Amino acid sequence: MPFEIPSDLNPDLVALAWMIGSWQGSGKASYPGSDDIDFGQQIDFSHNGGSYLHYLSQTYEVGEDGTPTKPLQMETGFWRPQSDGSLEVVMSHPEGVVEVWYGHITGAKIEIATDAVARTASAPDYTAGHRLYGQVEGDLLWTFDKAADGQSLQNYQWGRLQRIAA
Repeated sequence: MPFEIPSDLNPDLVALAWMIGSWQGSGKASYPGSDDIDFGQQIDFSHNGGSYLHYLSQTYEVGEDGTPTKPLQMETGFWRPQSDGSLEVVMSHPEGVVEVWYGHITGAKIEIATDAVARTASAPDYTAGHRLYGQVEGDLLWTFDKAADGQSLQNYQWGRLQRIAA
């Protein structure tokens, strides 16, 4: 699906403009102590004229026909590009985790790492993360490394999504 930079886009968001819209596809998760899973995913990046993007990611189990059958994970937050090419991201999860990420935007590649992870008493053990996002052949590719459950930082999830709406 072709993409055009919205005419009402805040100039601070130009470096992230390629991400705006809805993306859908599939991914995989693998981590010590957990079963490997295949999942479906939808990510939405939207703007309202402010100097940030709103982010919403939802993963789900899929049936044999590819339709969602059961929700898995969800996260939402704000992506705040800075004038020096750096990026600040805040995310929250319904499991009781809130993260602050810092990183850099380099063309259609984004790399971020956690600066802080806060958890409620009932949240899963998770201490650090590192993510890469990039546009490859028009698709959104991403990978997520995490440190949790006494494990060191290592690959956890990855996916490939296609734009379904601008």
